[in-house]
Amino acid sequence: MTAERTRTASPTARPAETEPRARFADLLAAEWIKFWSLRSTAGGLALIAVLIVGSAVQQAMYDRDNWGRWSPEERAAFYPLRDAFVHNSYLVAMLAAGAIGAVTLVSEYGSGLIRTTFAAVPARRSLLAAKACVLAGVMSAVGAFIAVSAFLASQAILADHRAGLSIRHPGVPRAITGCALLLPVCALVGMGIAALLRHPASTIVTTTGVLLFLPLFFSPEHRWSREARNTMPLVAYDRLTDINPHPWGLYPPSLAEAWAVFAAWPLIALLIGLAVVHRRDV
Repeated sequence: MTAERTRTASPTARPAETEPRARFADLLAAEWIKFWSLRSTAGGLALIAVLIVGSAVQQAMYDRDNWGRWSPEERAAFYPLRDAFVHNSYLVAMLAAGAIGAVTLVSEYGSGLIRTTFAAVPARRSLLAAKACVLAGVMSAVGAFIAVSAFLASQAILADHRAGLSIRHPGVPRAITGCALLLPVCALVGMGIAALLRHPASTIVTTTGVLLFLPLFFSPEHRWSREARNTMPLVAYDRLTDINPHPWGLYPPSLAEAWAVFAAWPLIALLIGLAVVHRRDV
């Protein structure tokens, strides 16, 4: 009787304690720390800012200094936003943004840290969603700051000849928004490709090819090819920043199509990343 009471009062097994699941806010905080812990992140963002703003200032100063040599026809055809958003500088910025997005994920695969990350947070989709939110938020904020700074600096320089535009000029807010959103679009595409390939070199090469070289394979002479080219982020960026009416040739992209391209590419990249991260082994 005494032994039976002892066994009843002192159970041999204790109920297992379950650890609380990580909240999404905790995942965001962790991904924020990891994002800024990468040495290439701050340097890459600084490079994008210096490149875009510096190119805008340099181009505006060049046009200001040569204004007196231009004919009336050349002055009438002058396009101030080309000084604010120098096309070649944004091509490099697309590569840098795509590389930053790729590195945020592929660096963990390369170092093996991804195993520890997935062991700590088995909910892989939530983890990747948090990473995407941090990446998109940072790149959007940086893109907005750079776009506004480049526009204000260049137009202030051109104001000496009354050639600059006001930020409230029709089409200017759209152009600034398009330039700001180009960075998060490219960064999320890079992250999606990183989730698919999981190898640093192949990820960077593929991201570069998709963002910059893929539009070159489509001829503007055939309708199906032109329509396919209109779905590229680079073409959408060109359309959103073009407030000076000029012929686009056959089958030009509409503003609605350009905004749809900016929304579809990061969404598709994120869905691909969520699918492959959930199904694949580390």
